[in-house]
Amino acid sequence: MTLPFCRWVWRPEIVVLSFVLFSGAQVCAAESTGDAYAYGRIMIMEENDKFASHKDKHYTQGLRVSYLSGAVTPGGFWDQPFGLFSDNLPIFDGNDRHRKYEWTVVGQSIFTPTNTMRVAPSLKDRPYAAWLYTGASLLQDTNRDSHHTLENAELLVGIVGPAALGGVTQNDFHQFVGVNSALGWKNQLKNEPGFILSYERKWRFQQDLFGNLGIDVIPELGVSGGNILTYGAGGGIVRFGQNLAADYGPNRIRPSLSGTSWFDAAAMNGDLGWYVFLGTQGRVVGHSIFLDGNSFTSSHGVHSKSLVADFTGGAALFWSSAIRVDFTVTQRTKEFYGQRGTPDRFGGINLAFRI
Repeated sequence: MTLPFCRWVWRPEIVVLSFVLFSGAQVCAAESTGDAYAYGRIMIMEENDKFASHKDKHYTQGLRVSYLSGAVTPGGFWDQPFGLFSDNLPIFDGNDRHRKYEWTVVGQSIFTPTNTMRVAPSLKDRPYAAWLYTGASLLQDTNRDSHHTLENAELLVGIVGPAALGGVTQNDFHQFVGVNSALGWKNQLKNEPGFILSYERKWRFQQDLFGNLGIDVIPELGVSGGNILTYGAGGGIVRFGQNLAADYGPNRIRPSLSGTSWFDAAAMNGDLGWYVFLGTQGRVVGHSIFLDGNSFTSSHGVHSKSLVADFTGGAALFWSSAIRVDFTVTQRTKEFYGQRGTPDRFGGINLAFRI
């Protein structure tokens, strides 16, 4: 079992970086309009295989702490990056729109082979790897004639290898709860700085039923590139519930069915919102450092599969813009040739609250 442990959070460089990013988010929020859009939100996302499986392997844990700004003022300083994209690319267009920023203050993902009791991991299994990162997203919700769209342009930057503190996080917590440590972390991927640049678009088609209840379908397409991950993705979710217009589905950690932290309290009719959902995403994978190994130096790696799919379901409950909680379960098809056992399954819990 792997859960985040506080030791690495207090490393000085992470504290300084987090402070800079959060300060920028506060400036953005201060420029926001004075209505319901102006509230900022903190999100804490935890994904773990122990939430949905008895196995502790492969993608074993992911943590992300992020901040969603209030809507930026049209034509203001924080609106300029959106205009730069829309003037030069066919994205972030439309007139009836709302724009926000999301800052990933800190995130960490951890991957291990199946047998963590071996000091020298099997060369037929995936390598030990961890990814420690930060980043930012530009988000735009646009009201079209028959539907809404959500665009997400995101840049994540960070490091893979011992500097990502995966072994420290996993084994310190295992020691704390009295669980055997993973013995092979000395054989993890080597230090490598990296990035993931992504663009995604979702289309939300909603059908109201009665009262605040409705059903919607949200297809999506996206592409990500970088020395950490390179893939193209397509998929979607179907939701049933109350006040669906407030968001586009639960928040997720990349790579996965592409969730965002977008939330619009002004679109709610009443304070209570909830929904259940089912979804799937297929990915054409060109590169995954967590499977293929380091990009520029020799390291352990496996022959990754080009086609990977996720099947996910879950529920969300929220009260106005004040607080929300999501729970998801995801089953992922096999990611590399020679992968043994059943497909991986993991759960996720997301807590968000207004500040």
